Amino acid sequence: MTPFLIAAVGAAMPLLYATLGELITEKAGNLNLGVEGMMLMGAVIGFSVGLHTGNPYLALLASLAAGAAGAAIYAVLTVSLMANQVVTGLTLTIFGTGFSSFVGEGFMGTAAPAAIKSLSVKIAIPGLCQIPVLGQILFYQDILVYVGYLLVIAVTIYLNQTKLGLNLRAVGENAAAADASGINVAFYKYAHIIAGGAMCGLGGAYMSLVTVPVWQENVVAGRGWIAVALVIFASWKSWKALVGALVFGGLNILGLRLQSMGIHISQYLVDMLPYAATILIVIVSTRKNRKEDMNPADLGVSYFREER
Repeated sequence: MTPFLIAAVGAAMPLLYATLGELITEKAGNLNLGVEGMMLMGAVIGFSVGLHTGNPYLALLASLAAGAAGAAIYAVLTVSLMANQVVTGLTLTIFGTGFSSFVGEGFMGTAAPAAIKSLSVKIAIPGLCQIPVLGQILFYQDILVYVGYLLVIAVTIYLNQTKLGLNLRAVGENAAAADASGINVAFYKYAHIIAGGAMCGLGGAYMSLVTVPVWQENVVAGRGWIAVALVIFASWKSWKALVGALVFGGLNILGLRLQSMGIHISQYLVDMLPYAATILIVIVSTRKNRKEDMNPADLGVSYFREER
């Protein structure tokens, strides 16, 4: 069981990065359905830079930049030009899918250089990895897993304990009131949409550089859509996003585990489980009644300053 749980933590990381990215975007009042596209852009650009330079850190920086670039396009269209957020997000996903296919066409089946594979080296955290059961599962992981843990803590503190975080929440709840109190609404939206896109790009890079260090078409495989649903499951709270990502990470590798145990179940059925669970949590999430579990009040609503 322990090897399965260790693998589930790694499988959760692309979802965690993307979910946190979408979470802070939605906290700014913008619904970005382009998560899948931004992950694919980060995946292909990160893989390309890693392949040509052999430098894992340049590859990660490039994936951050690619995700941020995709989000910047979305921000210009929805914040400055006030385009429909749903349509723009869907268009970004289509664009990102086509972009990854075009850029990655020449890499099909190509393995990442050995230096890039150093990102998947397991690192034991002294002291913490000796904790019974949980130590081996949570603290004997690759470096990007630990970055993910730190990101959860940072986002939680940022949203709940800092003035910038409180201003962000005010923008998402009531942009007109935030603007009237002197908060630069456009700045907050741009900054957090772009930062969220960068996180999504990093989630995509985890897939192409760590999970599957061989380039393949549609390497993200729908995880961007799951991340959007996980934000609802997490009630816009970062620590719940970690829990949700771990659960869905486990579901993603369940098929491999069952096969290793000699249990033969249709692979198509197992592959369907994460998406069926996504539908289930969306249905369950609609029954939330507590105000603190609800979405930001201005989510998906374009802000027209002249109508204030």
